[in-house]
Amino acid sequence: MSAHSADEPLLHRALELARQGIGLASPNPYVGAVIADPHGNVVGTGTYTYSGVKHAEVLALEAAGNKARGATLYINLEPHAHQGRTPPCTDALIAAGIHRVVASMPDPNPKVSGRGFERLRAAGVHVEVGRLEDQARRLNEGFARYIRHGTPLVTLKAAMTLDGKIAPPPAEALDRRDGIPAGGWVTGEVARSHVQELRHQNDALMVGAGTILSDNPLLTDRSGRARRRPLLRVILDSRLRLPLESRLVQSAAADRRNDVLVFCASADEQRRAQLEQLGIRVEQISAVEPDGRPDLAAILRRLGQLEITSVMIEGGATVNWTALASNVVDKVFLYYAPKILAGAGSIPFAAGAGFGHMSQAAQVRHLHLHRFGEDFAVEGYLRDPYGE
Repeated sequence: MSAHSADEPLLHRALELARQGIGLASPNPYVGAVIADPHGNVVGTGTYTYSGVKHAEVLALEAAGNKARGATLYINLEPHAHQGRTPPCTDALIAAGIHRVVASMPDPNPKVSGRGFERLRAAGVHVEVGRLEDQARRLNEGFARYIRHGTPLVTLKAAMTLDGKIAPPPAEALDRRDGIPAGGWVTGEVARSHVQELRHQNDALMVGAGTILSDNPLLTDRSGRARRRPLLRVILDSRLRLPLESRLVQSAAADRRNDVLVFCASADEQRRAQLEQLGIRVEQISAVEPDGRPDLAAILRRLGQLEITSVMIEGGATVNWTALASNVVDKVFLYYAPKILAGAGSIPFAAGAGFGHMSQAAQVRHLHLHRFGEDFAVEGYLRDPYGE
């Protein structure tokens, strides 16, 4: 098999290697590299991880050794040509004698985009760009949003019935010790298992205090996959109502991993001190909503300062509407169960003023449909993570 006929399969392999960096590379991008000789035989591979420091293409070069001379590099993202935590990868590729580079996409960082390709071409390396670009862009959409705007990619996730209800009417009495949502689960086990995969793909998870009060969840990544840093559990709690006996607070007190961050609009100093003594970080953000809820845009800017590149909102109806009305949502991942709750008291997906006209409705584009047992999900974008 020639290298050219192997282009797409080897790029697929590079993408798979890049996916192995999920949970391990943030706040940097996911990158996988494959080096193949002129006959299409793989002689070196690499996956970037933040802690490992070395970039994927350098790891592949080290594995290939002298066989890299005259070979082709397959990579999902443009090799960098600037000095960062490591020297420019383009220099290493040129010195090793790489003859050809097949890349899926340019670097989304506008400050450096295209420079790596220019450096390679100037040195006589044949460069091809654009194959499997859609897959590559989706893989690094969180990094793209973060590096271009300084804020994380925001995914709004919810599970609901076919008629758009996320829960039955609130129960008067509920045993919240096991973290099962009020009224039971909406979706089946297969869909709920996939939620853990989504959590693993994100740096942070965000809910409102109402979710803690009603469901008593832990909000952890239970995918079983390795993470470089724990999933940051972000709580919107305008009046610091977070129960000290809740599973979330008790887990923070036991683990002391500094992985629970509460944003409030007004802080009772005694209550704040109690939470902080239990390992909870509390930060005050000015309120913009009439009811005193904190400014979501300001919160996301703060998360960007903390090098959070992606956050998934798993809130209730009020938080869902606030996120949509604040125009901070980049994409949605909405699970649907083949159930109909009906009833005026059932909880809708989003509760608030709503958009006043169909032309004002949030438009979801570039849809992807997924099936999870009897349930299904709609994934789509409200705005382009790579846009301005």
